[in-house]
Amino acid sequence: MIVQKEFLVKLKDDFRLNIYEVKIWTALLSRGIATAGELADISGVPRSRCYDVLESLEKKGFIIMKIGKPIKYIAVQPEEIVARVKKNLKTDSEQAIDMFDKLRDTVVFKELDLLYKSGIEHIDPTEISKSIVGRSNVNHTIKNMINKAKSDVIISTSQNGFMKDMGPLKAVMKSLNARNITTKVIAPVEEKLAKKYNVKNLKNLELNSRFVLADDELLFMISNEGVTSDGVTAVWIKSDFFTTGIGTLIHKL
Repeated sequence: MIVQKEFLVKLKDDFRLNIYEVKIWTALLSRGIATAGELADISGVPRSRCYDVLESLEKKGFIIMKIGKPIKYIAVQPEEIVARVKKNLKTDSEQAIDMFDKLRDTVVFKELDLLYKSGIEHIDPTEISKSIVGRSNVNHTIKNMINKAKSDVIISTSQNGFMKDMGPLKAVMKSLNARNITTKVIAPVEEKLAKKYNVKNLKNLELNSRFVLADDELLFMISNEGVTSDGVTAVWIKSDFFTTGIGTLIHKL
């Protein structure tokens, strides 16, 4: 049986198998039912490895062993395999997420956090900044900033940005208020909308800036949506000196 190498590599990656498992599996799929010896001949997998590969595939649910003399193996329908792999991936993902959630309470994590805090003290504040490109990266940074906030959050957005993000903004405001965090949203919107969503209306100032301030972190957009191929470009900085000044000024508006 001749199977293209690229196809085997794709199956290997998609179904989380090694190359011998892929060769045996595709050989069995082409035959439907076969002995270990036949599969070794068809696939090119050494006979010395064929039995442990078949055992591995059986445990993973890719094949069924038919008892008899000689023992034969039957291929499982690919649709069933896809469903099984999908379920396993979901289980593995949930276990990994649970593990990382519990990691925060471990001694190892606390030591890592201590190392970070001790290291950050040696960094020049002018060096704590970065450029962020792409909507997903910007949104991830904003979410992280808001989740970490302990005292003050200011969100400034454009009229288009506000109209598009009214739902998420309302949810964010509710979450921050529940945590007793001083929060202000400013946007150049109509007075009716400003009152409904408790927004500071800057319509008369024609302010069209977009930024998020959370405690000592500030992220501001330096391009309009659509300027880059991935949506937006932003700059993030961490400076208590700068954010305190900006926050004081804005809260006086």
